[in-house]
Amino acid sequence: MATQETDQPYRLACLELHGGNQAGAYTAELPGLTGWICCRPIGAAGGGDLYYLSACSHGVIARVALADVAGHGDIVSSAAVRLRDALREHVDHWDQSMLIRRLNESILKGAPHSRFATAFLASFYSESGELLFTNAGHQSPLWYRAATGEWSFLVDSTPYSKEIMDLPLGVIAGTSYRQTAVQLDAGDLLILYTDGLDESYDESGEQLGLERLLRIARTLPVESAAAAGEALLS
Repeated sequence: MATQETDQPYRLACLELHGGNQAGAYTAELPGLTGWICCRPIGAAGGGDLYYLSACSHGVIARVALADVAGHGDIVSSAAVRLRDALREHVDHWDQSMLIRRLNESILKGAPHSRFATAFLASFYSESGELLFTNAGHQSPLWYRAATGEWSFLVDSTPYSKEIMDLPLGVIAGTSYRQTAVQLDAGDLLILYTDGLDESYDESGEQLGLERLLRIARTLPVESAAAAGEALLS
């Protein structure tokens, strides 16, 4: 993806896969969701943090994938291709178990030197408002629940999880990962990020950390994804 800086929302078409690791800041519209994306890699070639957005062929499933790849240059490029191919193959599937197994086989086994360090996958079904997510060692997203006006971390042990029937587990790097479903309501916000945010340092050399990040989140405007994202970064 080329550098993208615009005030106009980017609308994903059916079966489209959009993203990468190049610099950009823009609003994106997916089935049932509005997102604000900000990518600020160090260096012109882009960094090891990858993101992709997709929309299914019927315009009802939106998927967001965020990955932090260990390595640089060709290693990241190779991992990006494998991630993109896997997402494209499963763009119409809300169940992420086959996608997880595909990532395990094509990246970890087929290319052991271009493996993901961490990854977060989320699929949103706009007709029900359900979000299915899998966290493979990545930072837990921040979740604002409009119904209660409260911020928390979105984790697989959330008390708001919904039962998922008959979904097999995928295995990444020898560790089992499960899928968790939660209900998103109108006005809810999710903030996905990489370690460039929570591991940043202030002028005194103190690391931000997750608890301070959560305290900052509680002060953010919540009228839109763009408002929350821009305020957080500032």
